[in-house]
Amino acid sequence: MTPAARDAAAILLLDQWLSGQPVEAALTQWGRASRFAGSGDREAVRDLVFQAVRQRRSAAALGGSETGRGLMLGLARKAGTKPAWTGEGHAPAALTLEEAALFDTDAPALPEAVALDCPDWLLPRFHAALQDRAAPVLTLMQDRAPIFLRVNTARATPAKVMAELAKDGIEARPHPLAATALEVVANPRRLRNSAALAEGRIEMQDAASQAIALDFVQAAPKGPVLDYCAGGGGKSLALAAEGLSVSAHDIDPRRMSDLPARAKRAGAWVTVLDGAPKGLWSAILADAPCSGSGSWRRAPEAKWAFTEARLTELNAIQDQILSHCAALTAPGGVLGYATCSLLPEENGQRIEAFLVAHPGFRLLSERSLTPLDGGDGFYLALLQRD
Repeated sequence: MTPAARDAAAILLLDQWLSGQPVEAALTQWGRASRFAGSGDREAVRDLVFQAVRQRRSAAALGGSETGRGLMLGLARKAGTKPAWTGEGHAPAALTLEEAALFDTDAPALPEAVALDCPDWLLPRFHAALQDRAAPVLTLMQDRAPIFLRVNTARATPAKVMAELAKDGIEARPHPLAATALEVVANPRRLRNSAALAEGRIEMQDAASQAIALDFVQAAPKGPVLDYCAGGGGKSLALAAEGLSVSAHDIDPRRMSDLPARAKRAGAWVTVLDGAPKGLWSAILADAPCSGSGSWRRAPEAKWAFTEARLTELNAIQDQILSHCAALTAPGGVLGYATCSLLPEENGQRIEAFLVAHPGFRLLSERSLTPLDGGDGFYLALLQRD
């Protein structure tokens, strides 16, 4: 595909997304219907689409309309490159006089929320939470996130993994957020065929997520550990790799369907619970459902779908999870509450409310990470039952 043909495909897919179709569904359908597109073409189109989704507001403002074509024009205007669209073959239609004029004038000053691609109602919350870091964080979130690996230290060392990946043409380097974290800086698409991934020496996991898991490991007393909101099991595997005896639970067991195979590949022992957890646990990690605002550059369409009503709903769920976990925490046990959110309503405010309702617990520590630290935004509070 030519660059112009890739632009045309991105325009089509963005129009489908703006009409209500999920991005991944649109990309999947397009890929199946476009046999002419090679793997490089599919990846390039995907990158264009997701970049436009991340920068929806600013791109639409600069491109003249909130349409697929407008978003692509806005991205091109940001890049300072006038599209050479001709309308011939598979290229988009040639620029109109009005569209061409956009590239002959300086970009206008945009309102802050538009320039930072932030929903209006969320911008004051980000300012309250991050203060002078709000604009730098939101700016980082306009672009794609780094790709991180977690080295399975039960099977390899970071140095050995880096050397192994280098033989496959994949360049990786250590990241300061976690001793297990490697950042992939060249040829990440080769990972899918790497023996290190297939044989469980590495897992895909954000560096901040790894840092939170290691913080919990250091605080957890000896004994059984419950991963209360396990999801796909990334943190379960990270905890097990550090020698903890982990049991995984999720309200939707289907999310854990791949966990046994992943654990076997990693040489880790994780018990997948059938039904609600019972008894008392020496350590519980609750990576609670949240807005995902700390990871919106990985899942950008969630940013535009998020509402104040959903935030209120999530806060009630988070309080309920904390209360359930409190009842399962043994005396002297540690309860870790984590989110991948930057919003205080989901983080510190939930812990303040929990401590008022559960005076038998005390706060040991809190940690907040933002994309300025290198990975996603994450929060962890460590609590101990008296």
